[in-house]
Amino acid sequence: MNFYEKARLSGAKIFAVAPMIDWTDRHCRYFHRQLSQNALLYTEMVVADAIIHGPRERLLSHDPGEHPVALQLGGSDAGKLTEALRIATDYGYDEINLNVGCPSDRVQSGTFGACLMREPETVERAIVSMKRISAAPVTVKCRIGVDDQEPEQVLPDFLRRMIGAGADAVWIHARKAWLQGLSPKENREIPPLDYPLVHAMKRENPDVFLGINGGITDLGHAAIHLEVMDGAMLGRAAYHNASLLADVDHHIYGAPARALDADALRDRMMAYAERHIVGGGRLHHVTKHMVGLFQGLPGARRFRQILSTESNRPGAGPDIIAAAFAAVAQPESLTA
Repeated sequence: MNFYEKARLSGAKIFAVAPMIDWTDRHCRYFHRQLSQNALLYTEMVVADAIIHGPRERLLSHDPGEHPVALQLGGSDAGKLTEALRIATDYGYDEINLNVGCPSDRVQSGTFGACLMREPETVERAIVSMKRISAAPVTVKCRIGVDDQEPEQVLPDFLRRMIGAGADAVWIHARKAWLQGLSPKENREIPPLDYPLVHAMKRENPDVFLGINGGITDLGHAAIHLEVMDGAMLGRAAYHNASLLADVDHHIYGAPARALDADALRDRMMAYAERHIVGGGRLHHVTKHMVGLFQGLPGARRFRQILSTESNRPGAGPDIIAAAFAAVAQPESLTA
């Protein structure tokens, strides 16, 4: 029984940090895991062709401490997606997710991502094929429709097909994607949110795990959705204000409230950064994901400045992280 089945049967909810290209890399996920032990984390979208033909270790390796962590795949060819999944199996991901929501030009040129909302039969074939070989749950992240599609017609049919294909869960971004005329950033902001439609889909499919994404700003907002939905997924809100992740285990998963040990967090991130630098990496690869940690606290601006500027200098080491933490006046006010 996978964790989606357990959650559905127990009535437990799942909180996730959305897959975000250029942001949710292994360093970001390691940092987020230090703040929440329970949040489900996602990789950036990794294209199936890149896994098959590219540097697999760089694309798929991750720290054991990241679990639970899901791999998001991009592609439309069932054979290639299944081959990529077969390769990824050795890396022990807790979930395999298919991207049916990204509206970028690069994704459109490959005829996958949000384009696949127009080709549900293609997604069906991919899910069926991947389910045949995957020990991990296979899931879909989609939009409510694209361009001139009518979401009230498209989304119910899409979900029916995904459920019939055996998808273990569907995460729904509650906006259309406009594939022509809007940038990816505009596609996250301009198309109106239709939460009532997504909520209605859950009421019509009580035995299927359905999660919601799009425009959720904080844990209070997430909790409102979780009164209806099985899962809530935050993207940029969690990235830009990482401190909210420190409250996830208590507010979403019912763990005892506790103060975040900022000194311990600092030391863990310094040790992680040291390992990365010794392996040939740069400090900035790690610290660029940490700048949103102390939003609203005295010294937060200086914290951001130190991490953003000092980390880029030649030879920058983990002591930069210590200096940044020292600039924050009251880190103990973060709670989890």
